[in-house]
Amino acid sequence: MEVMGPNPRGEPIINGTEDTVYDTTLKFNYSKTKKEAEQRTLQANGEMLQNGGRLSTCALRPMYIYGDGCRFLLYHMGNGIRNKNVLFRTSVPEAHVNPVYVGNVAFAHLQAARILKDPQKRNIIGGKFYFISDDTPPMSYSDFNHVLMSPLGFGIQDKLLLPLCIFYILCFLLEALCTILRPFVRIVPPMNRQLLTLLNTTFTFSYQKAKKDLGYVPRYSWEEARKHTTEWLASQLPMERAKIMSS
Repeated sequence: MEVMGPNPRGEPIINGTEDTVYDTTLKFNYSKTKKEAEQRTLQANGEMLQNGGRLSTCALRPMYIYGDGCRFLLYHMGNGIRNKNVLFRTSVPEAHVNPVYVGNVAFAHLQAARILKDPQKRNIIGGKFYFISDDTPPMSYSDFNHVLMSPLGFGIQDKLLLPLCIFYILCFLLEALCTILRPFVRIVPPMNRQLLTLLNTTFTFSYQKAKKDLGYVPRYSWEEARKHTTEWLASQLPMERAKIMSS
């Protein structure tokens, strides 16, 4: 998704498609290298192979991927444990995004692979990109964490610790300090302007083109995805608590 943005101005997209016109100004290396990798992949579509065949490629752009094994969810749960079972709020409630369950992302990859291997159909998707979302309801990242973890006894902060504009200035100062210190020590700040903008920008996308061209329909409903993820988090909770108690 970050090959699309959001751009540094935090301009929103609601239910965007592959044809959505957007000022994709990417300032940070994480997004830039993703964009470059996607462009190289798509440009390679149709290249001649050594065996005389031709390479077929497409690109999938999943939303934020959640589910069993998601280290980001464990990170937020760990911080919540340290904060007396209250999750930190890092995004405003109105900044809606639409995360996608890992099982549905896997299914989308299988569908794309099947079509790329089919000589009759590969030209339909070759050289194109597709957004991959599912029926997870749009909400902010912070509220999404809370929905998954509230059955485990976690609450959430009502609002950001600081106004968003002050938060942004602090991120800028922290990035500047890390840049000054880089010749001597490399420090990766826990929050930067790109991440803060990402967490607080409405950015949702439709999977209808993937449905039409790839035959992609989510295999897991929101109810199933939420149940599987919360059960996995519950299985990790004792270990996370023990790890924090011993540290």
